[in-house]
Amino acid sequence: MNAANQTVYLANYQAPNYLLKTTTLTFTLFETHALVYCQMKFQKNTNNESFENSLILYGVRLELIELALDGRVLIEDEYTLTKESLVLTSLPDEYVISSITRIKPQSNTTLEGLYKSNEMFCTQCEAEGFRRITYYPDRPDVLSRFTTRIEADKANYPVLLSNGNCIDKGELPEGRHYAVWEDPFPKPSYLFALVAGQLESVSDRFTTCSGREVTLKIFVEAKDLNKCDFAMESLKRAMRWDEEVYGREYDLDIFMIVAVDHFNMGAMENKGLNIFNSSCILANPKVTTDVAFQRIEAIVAHEYFHNWSGNRVTCRDWFQLSLKEGFTVYRDGQFSASMGSAAVNRVEEVNFLRTVQFAEDAGPMAHAVRPDSYIEISNFYTVTIYEKGAEVVGMLARMLGKEKFREATDIYFSRFDGQAVTTEDFVQVMEEVSGQNLQQFRRWYTQAGTPELSVSWEYNNSSNQLHMKVIQKSRGEPFHIPLALALLNPQGNPVAIRQAGEQMILTERVLDIKNAEQHFTFVNITEPVVPSLLRGFSAPVKLTAEYSQDDLLFLLTYDQDGYVRWDAAQQLSLHAILQGMTQLREGRSFHLDQALVVAFEKVLREALLHNSGSSIDKSMLANLLTLPSEAYLAELFSSIDVDLIHNVREKVKHQLARQLQLVLAEIYHANKEKEAYTYSHEQVSRRALKNMALSYLVSLEDPAWHHAAWLQFEGSDNMTDALGALRALQLSPAQGARKLATELMENFYLQWKTEPLVVEQWFSLQASTPGKDRLSAIEKLLAHPAFDWNNPNKLRAVIGAFCNNNHIGFHKLDGSGYNFLIDQILKLNKTNPQIASRLLTPMTRWRKHDESRQQLMRSALQKLAAQEDLSKDVSEVVFKSLELVV
Repeated sequence: MNAANQTVYLANYQAPNYLLKTTTLTFTLFETHALVYCQMKFQKNTNNESFENSLILYGVRLELIELALDGRVLIEDEYTLTKESLVLTSLPDEYVISSITRIKPQSNTTLEGLYKSNEMFCTQCEAEGFRRITYYPDRPDVLSRFTTRIEADKANYPVLLSNGNCIDKGELPEGRHYAVWEDPFPKPSYLFALVAGQLESVSDRFTTCSGREVTLKIFVEAKDLNKCDFAMESLKRAMRWDEEVYGREYDLDIFMIVAVDHFNMGAMENKGLNIFNSSCILANPKVTTDVAFQRIEAIVAHEYFHNWSGNRVTCRDWFQLSLKEGFTVYRDGQFSASMGSAAVNRVEEVNFLRTVQFAEDAGPMAHAVRPDSYIEISNFYTVTIYEKGAEVVGMLARMLGKEKFREATDIYFSRFDGQAVTTEDFVQVMEEVSGQNLQQFRRWYTQAGTPELSVSWEYNNSSNQLHMKVIQKSRGEPFHIPLALALLNPQGNPVAIRQAGEQMILTERVLDIKNAEQHFTFVNITEPVVPSLLRGFSAPVKLTAEYSQDDLLFLLTYDQDGYVRWDAAQQLSLHAILQGMTQLREGRSFHLDQALVVAFEKVLREALLHNSGSSIDKSMLANLLTLPSEAYLAELFSSIDVDLIHNVREKVKHQLARQLQLVLAEIYHANKEKEAYTYSHEQVSRRALKNMALSYLVSLEDPAWHHAAWLQFEGSDNMTDALGALRALQLSPAQGARKLATELMENFYLQWKTEPLVVEQWFSLQASTPGKDRLSAIEKLLAHPAFDWNNPNKLRAVIGAFCNNNHIGFHKLDGSGYNFLIDQILKLNKTNPQIASRLLTPMTRWRKHDESRQQLMRSALQKLAAQEDLSKDVSEVVFKSLELVV
C-alpha cells in the first residue's frame, strides 16, 4: 500500500474560498434510516488571496438524494462526486447550497457522525464525523451559525436535543414530534451535536458572576438517575472556578450533558450539549471508585472549560489541535489541583507523562505538539497533543507568572473570540504581554522528542560557591527549558540562590536552559547543599543528576516539593530494581538493597506519626510507596527484558512487604474507616494509604492477610475498598490469594452484573492479571455474555488491559499474544478503525524488544500491512511502525 497521496501537510494549508454564514439542518429520524436536509448560505472569503470560485463539500458513505444551488436542482454533470467529497465550480460570490442525504445510523459501528447507542441516536463529529452526516465544508476554520430541527417518533424518542437554545417544539402527525434548536454562536461542524432518545434528566441552576441564570441538565437512561449528583456538583464547581481564575462566564441559557454507553472518546465539548462516555459521568459510591470520582470531576471540568478554550476560540486546522486540547488539559489540571491535593495531582500527571508520552516520543508515532503532517487525524488525538501540550502551556505560565499569564489569556480570549486561530497566535500574545523573546521556546511546538538534561555540581567551601553544569541533549536544536531549583542545607531548609552581581535573593528560582551546555555559579553558599532539581516538574524532560543514595533519601525526607520527593522515592526504587536485575543476570541470589527499606520505613513512620492529624497528605505518601510500573521500567532500557523486569519488581515488592510487615500492618489498621463513606480528600487519602499497605501485605503467603482482604471485600460500603481488596488478591503472586480471588470474582460479577461500569472494571482486572498463560482466560472474557464488540469501553477493558498491562502474557515468547491482538485488529478494522488503531499501540515499540520477539512482532505487523482493505487509521500506525512508505 502506498498512501502518500492521502497525507495532509500543514505547509499546504489554504484558507477556505467561501465563508459559511448560516447552516439550517432538518433531521427526520426513522428506525431504518435518517434523512438530512441541509441548507448553507455562503459568501466569498475576501481575505483569501488565492481565491478560486470552487467549493469542496466533504461526505463519507452518504446517499445523495438531491443537490440544489440557489433553489435550482443540479444534475450530475454540474458537480463532481467521489467517495469522500463533492466539488462545485464556477460559483458566484454569494449563494445557497441545499442538499438531501440519506444515512443509516443504525449500522454505523464507527461511532463517528450520527449513530445509535443502545436505543439512542447520538453524534460524535470531532474530528471529521460531520461528513458522515451530510455534505459539508467539514474543516475547523469554517464557522457557521446553526439552526437544527429534529423530527422523530415521540414514543421512542421523547427527548430531542441539539446545540444552543430550544426555540420551538411541537407535535407532528402519526405520533411524531419535533424540536428546533438555535445556536447563536458561530462554530465549526466538529462541535455539532444531536441526541434523540428515551432519557430522564437531573436539573439544577447556576447563577453567573453577572447575575444570569443558567439551566443545567444531565440526561441519562432512567436506571442511571441516581448517578448524576456528583457530576452536577462538579460542573457547578468548574463553572465558578473558570469565572474566578480565568474570568470566563458561560454564554447560553442552558448547559446540557448526555451520558452515552457507546463512545470512542471520554467526552466531547459540543457547544452547550456535551456528550459523555457513561464511564466519565455516572457515579455513586457503591459503583464508583475514588479514582473514578477524580476522573469524572476532571473530565466534566475539561469539557466545560472548552466552552472558551476550544469553542469560542477554536483551532484553524487540525495541526493546531493542541491549541485547544493542551491549553484545556492545563486548565483542568489547575482545577483538579485546587479541588484536592495539588502535589498528588502533579505527581499523577508526571507519572502518566513519563510512562506514556515519553514512550510515544521515542517511538515510530512520535510527532511534534504541532505536527507538520498526518494521514488520519484521529491518530493524532495523542498524549503528545494533550498532556505534552499542557506541559508547554504550563511552562509559559511559569515563565510569565500568575498575573501576566492571566493578562495574556484575557487578551487571547478577547482578541480571537469567534475565530479559528493557531498556536502561533497563542504564543504571540504571551510574548506581547511578557516582553520576552519566545522564538526559541516555539521549538516545543515544532520539534518532536523528549529533551534530556544532565546536571552535575561541585561545592567549593573555600570560596563558598556552588558550581553547576547543565548539559542538554535533543533530537534537533536546543529547547528553551525552564529548570526550577532550590538548594537545601543539611537541615533541609532552602538557602538563598544568587549569582555574582545579583541583588535579588530567592530560595527558589528558574534557570533558563537554552544551550547544549551551560554553567552557573551560585555565591554565598556557606555550607554543603543538595540541589532540588526540576521542582514541580517545571519542564517535560528526562533528568539525570549526580545524586547519591544518601542525597535521594535526604530529598525524600526533607524536600517540601511533592514532585521532587516522589521522584527521589522512584529513583531509590529504580536503583534497587536495577541492582536486582544485575544479580539475577549474573546468576546470584536476589538481595534487596536495604537503602530502599530504610526509605520506605521512614515514609511509613511519617504516616503513623501524623495519623491523628490532618497536616500530612496520605495520598502523597501512598504515591511515595508505589514502585515504578513495568511499563515505565521497560522504557528505560534499549532492549526490554519483559520477564526479568516483572520477576525482579515482584521480588522487590515481596521483600519490602516481608521486611516492613509490622509497620505496614499498623498503617493498614490505623487507616481503616470508622465512618460511613464520603468522597472527601481526608477519606480518599486514608483509603489510598490503607489499600496500598494491603497490596503489599497480600503479596505474602500469609492466610491471615488474605483473610483480612476477604473481610474488607465483604464488609466494604464502597467500590474503592471492595475493588481494592479484590485487586490486591487477584494481582498477588501468592497462591492462596489468587485462589481466594478466583472464588470472589464470580460472586462479584453476580452482584454487579446489572451495572455495566462495574462489569468493565471486572473485565479489566482479570485481563490485567499477570501470567504467561492468561490468553485462554482473555478469550473467555471476549465470549462472555456481558462483552459487547461494539462498545469501546469493553474493548479497552479486555483487549487493551491485556495487551498493555499483562506484559509477560502479551509478550509470551511463542508470539501468541501478538497474533491474538492482530486478529482483534483485523476484526475491528472493519467495524471501528479508530479504536483498532489505538489498541495497536503496544506493537509500535517492537524494536525495543529482544531479537526473537522483534521477529514475531514484525511478522504480525507485516500480516496487517498485507491486508488490502486496511483503514487509514490502522495503516498509518502499521506502516510507520514498520518504517514503510505510507
